[in-house]
Amino acid sequence: MKASDVMTRDVITVRRETSVTNAIRLMLDNNVSGLPVLDNGKVIGILTEGDLLRRSETGTEKHRPRWLEIAMGPGRMAGEYVRTHGRRVEEIMTTDLVSVAGDTPLDEVVGLMERRRIKRVPVIEGEVLVGVVSRLDLLRALLCAIEAQHTEHRGDDDICEQIMAELAKAAWVPRDGLSISVKDGVVDLEGVILEEKEREALRVVAENVPGVRSVEDHLVWIEPVSGTVIDPPQD
Repeated sequence: MKASDVMTRDVITVRRETSVTNAIRLMLDNNVSGLPVLDNGKVIGILTEGDLLRRSETGTEKHRPRWLEIAMGPGRMAGEYVRTHGRRVEEIMTTDLVSVAGDTPLDEVVGLMERRRIKRVPVIEGEVLVGVVSRLDLLRALLCAIEAQHTEHRGDDDICEQIMAELAKAAWVPRDGLSISVKDGVVDLEGVILEEKEREALRVVAENVPGVRSVEDHLVWIEPVSGTVIDPPQD
């Protein structure tokens, strides 16, 4: 998937001169947590909930010892005052803008959001804003993918083949003594595991294959230290 496949296209924006009050109303009325800021059609920043956490009106601005304020210097203190008291979007918005193109792979978008600890990324083509990818967009895409996956119908041989292909890519899979069979969409797991978490992972692999109706667990766990054989849990 790419950014353009999941992004919200009808993006609510504000201008740099928009009042903070109107911007907050927009966020509340439209249930969004961030607003791209435009100037002559170009994205110059973004206003987020985080930019509004420290405000003088709610008494949440930072209070520091006098000696620390002196050490910080007048320039930094003045800038912080503007952010906690400013009345226009341009005075408090985040200007260190992170954006992606529409053809950016979705895994790169997610990696960027994780590294920068941000909840949304504007999607820009040239200098034009064409959408926004937010965490909510990613949740919608995930739900659609899961629902589409489990509406597929496959034969037993295809199911077994896909399970084995997925297991072949994983380093944690027990290489000996594992047997998998499928009948009428029911997957039967048999064999020996050396780590209890392998049981859950094997079940998840099977359940994620389209066409699987249920999974029967007949795996036996051999505790590696004592050699104790533990039978599979009974439903």
